[in-house]
Amino acid sequence: MSCTDALAAFLASGTSRGWRDLPVFATGGDAARACAAVDAERAAGHVVAPVPERVFAALALTPLDAVRAVILGQDPYPTPGHANGLAFSYVGPPPLPRSLVNIYKERAEDLGQPAPVDGDLTRWAKQGVLLLNTALTVREGASKAGSHLSLGWGAITDAIIAAVSREQEHVVFLLWGNPAQAKRNLIDESRHLVIASVHPSPLSARRGFFGSKPFSRANAWLEGQGEKAIAW
Repeated sequence: MSCTDALAAFLASGTSRGWRDLPVFATGGDAARACAAVDAERAAGHVVAPVPERVFAALALTPLDAVRAVILGQDPYPTPGHANGLAFSYVGPPPLPRSLVNIYKERAEDLGQPAPVDGDLTRWAKQGVLLLNTALTVREGASKAGSHLSLGWGAITDAIIAAVSREQEHVVFLLWGNPAQAKRNLIDESRHLVIASVHPSPLSARRGFFGSKPFSRANAWLEGQGEKAIAW
């Protein structure tokens, strides 16, 4: 399957409700052009993550009308086999990706709960947490992080974030890292909460991610708006 095929399958499915109406998903629009660029990368011999069937997994698991929180990262894990279409999520044998280890470490400090034994964050997505990266694909391999940030995904993720801000009420946006924080101007902060910090990567986590208490702050705000807390 190609990225183009995966896009068509996603838009034809019931799981695309809300998202498919955005202009970026129109025939020949930004999403189609981004997928064509990804397909060209693969045709040139590059290994791209995640597999095509998982490129739109975050949107499929969390429809627009179900979004209660957004965790915005940079791009998928470039380590072979790590990316699964949900930002920071990992399904596979130990060890967990180091950014996810740091997320779990902050979660434990913040909520006083032990770290989960696996890295699959599907349970968050099913509660309305949109696990979105600013780019939906990346070349696999060492030093390939950020390799698809200029491939055309920016317009799509801009439209997604703007739609959540416009269409939903009382959403918490957790912006982790500079590419995520660059999207802040798309969010109506009179209606939504933004919690911004450095990326949980080992290169930056100690410069402001640790101690930021994003999970308890998100839940306290949601409950203050009369919304149900998220079971992080």
